[in-house]
Amino acid sequence: METMLKGRPERLVVLDFGLFRVHSNGRVIGISGYLVQTDIGENVLIDSGFPAKYATDIARASEEDRLHEFGEVLHCGPENLPGAQLEKAGVRPEDIDLFILTHTHIDHIGGLEEFRQAPLLLARAERELPRPLYWGAVQPLDWPERDYITLEQDTLIGPGFEVLMAPGHAPGQLAMMLDLPDTGAVLLTSDAISRPEELAERFEGTAEAETALASARRILDLADARGAFVIYGHWPRQWPALRKAPEHYG
Repeated sequence: METMLKGRPERLVVLDFGLFRVHSNGRVIGISGYLVQTDIGENVLIDSGFPAKYATDIARASEEDRLHEFGEVLHCGPENLPGAQLEKAGVRPEDIDLFILTHTHIDHIGGLEEFRQAPLLLARAERELPRPLYWGAVQPLDWPERDYITLEQDTLIGPGFEVLMAPGHAPGQLAMMLDLPDTGAVLLTSDAISRPEELAERFEGTAEAETALASARRILDLADARGAFVIYGHWPRQWPALRKAPEHYG
């Protein structure tokens, strides 16, 4: 198939969509997204944080979504919305050429209705769900009318930019492998591996734990073969050290 992107990844920007604390273990996790810019000026947004209502009234939004039963949104202000984070990186929302959702949980899907000029890429298994996953039994979102690209297997969507199937955490969970000019190979695990300890824990508590474990081992094997720098989905030890917008990896 013809690739969706023509240029090679040149810059990777980590976007800061806020902080969340899990009740059961007190773990404080960063909510991340990514901007990938190619050497010919293409802009790819990966994930989009919480819905915008969280930047207005965290308590009310958490009550409405029952998210308070699982944890606490510690911080999500207007500066943590996708548009503001992109602007920190010098990119306007209308300049996004491709929007990727790694999966459809509440802390990734906030911008589902946004960036309408860009195709939305996600796994077919995720798009075929009756509604986006959102959170637990709370599924308030419909699939909007927009241009979708759905994938069923690992796909090279552009030179040095591969989308990897990594189901388990979600039916259509995706990960990404990028080749950057200076950093080299980078694996973005998203929630396929929130933190490295999940492998030793065998993804305890995950509904599809064995599937998640197999996916995690597979993408880490790919990373090891490439000597890749791994950025995990929600690893508290890694989050403070990551370069965030307007800084970048090149």
